[in-house]
Amino acid sequence: MTAKIDMGSDSSARTVELDLEELLATRLLVQGNSGSGKSHLLRRLLEGSAGLVQQVVIDPEGDFVSLADAFDHIAVDAAAYSLGEVTRLAQRAREHRASVVLNLEGLEVDEQMRCAAAFLSALFDAPREQWFPVLVVVDEAQLFAPAAAGEVSEEARRVSLAAMTNLMCRGRKRGLAGVIATQRLAKLAKNVAAEASNFLMGRTFLDIDMARAADLLGMDRRQADTIRDLSRGEFMALGPAISRRPISVRIGSVATAAKNVSPKLIPLPKADEEDLRERLFAETEAPPPPPPPPAPMPLHELMRRVTEPAPAAPVPEMPPLGEEEAEAVRTEVAAAIAAERARVAVAQLYQDYEVRCRMRGVAASEPLDRFRRRLAMAQAGLDPAEDWGEALVLAAALPEDMWAPFLALARAGRSGEDCPDDAALAELYGTVSPRRARRMLEDIQDKGLIVVRIDLTGKRSISLPHLGWTTGAALPEPVRDLAPRRAGSTRR
Repeated sequence: MTAKIDMGSDSSARTVELDLEELLATRLLVQGNSGSGKSHLLRRLLEGSAGLVQQVVIDPEGDFVSLADAFDHIAVDAAAYSLGEVTRLAQRAREHRASVVLNLEGLEVDEQMRCAAAFLSALFDAPREQWFPVLVVVDEAQLFAPAAAGEVSEEARRVSLAAMTNLMCRGRKRGLAGVIATQRLAKLAKNVAAEASNFLMGRTFLDIDMARAADLLGMDRRQADTIRDLSRGEFMALGPAISRRPISVRIGSVATAAKNVSPKLIPLPKADEEDLRERLFAETEAPPPPPPPPAPMPLHELMRRVTEPAPAAPVPEMPPLGEEEAEAVRTEVAAAIAAERARVAVAQLYQDYEVRCRMRGVAASEPLDRFRRRLAMAQAGLDPAEDWGEALVLAAALPEDMWAPFLALARAGRSGEDCPDDAALAELYGTVSPRRARRMLEDIQDKGLIVVRIDLTGKRSISLPHLGWTTGAALPEPVRDLAPRRAGSTRR
């Protein structure tokens, strides 16, 4: 299956699509300064692929929990659970293919790194029978795969970097497709960033980041300055899942929104100096205590939500067709199958017939022998509007593979057409041998259903005595071209 995700438009207002199947095999790296639109881009990607692939979002700022309101994602507040519980949750999510947003907002940086490492490691260590495709989106990836040691503990940095390395370097064979977003490439570990084959580079200003982004995009140093000129929500894209050449992409709109939005200018309240002074220095009562935070969801309830599938939407019913319309569709489908002249088993043709009927909104609930009769009539070229009842009764006395040739003889006899030659009868009989076609005629004649006559000129005519029909006389084999060769040709 190939799924295309509409990411936005290029500089010529043409739609830019991302090949999801290719992305699962080649991974994606997104870079841009704060405010460049990285989270908006990730949200567009997640919304476009929500119904196509399982998704796991490592969310350090709680920006993506709103996906649970519009889609079937399970939002998990990591601050309410232990590392062991988070690990078991990841194992259940992989087993039941549930989309999860791991909200790390309430944790310190060290705890965020340990929690993300435990979750990613559980996804990575899943048994082989659970290696279904998963889109793993990691926002602010420089926090979980830092290029150098910082203020966090060495133990937390080590386990987090190992989990991110496994995701990007070895996760593809396990169905894990990493999508990582970072503010600065210089802060991201090189062995993690190097495994991505698709790139979406947003606005950045530092020379070292522009040079590295231009190098990934295959641009020279003079073109690197264009990265500084990108507007918010505009990215330079390159990769097998997007484009073979760098293109500019304006990311489209999204259906959900993050709780953290960009600040907007609001007019100041109007007040004179004395009134404002009184308000500032007035004695105020102690503010009421804040309401207690809601109790975290019990782990067993969270596990139940992960393991239970989301209720499926009701499937609308097809508009009902009358019996005459349905019969006409079945006859038309059988005629199309007969016209293809495929040399396959009847059982396979029957399956194809049922599928084509369902595609036309008709239930092909009829026994196999009725389909054989319908197919034989179509192969013989019988007009369904005419009455062929007696001919069909006679055909039922023959083996099923002889129905089409016998009905073709009946049609030719009824209309006075020439007798079909051996090649035509052999094709209806399901063979390429004229000799087998002649033996078939002998078998039908032995049953008394036809009488074969060869006149003095070698032409053959066939009568159907029960019906009183006789075909026209014709040679049983087509006449070969005995015209002389062209002048100048030589015999060998």
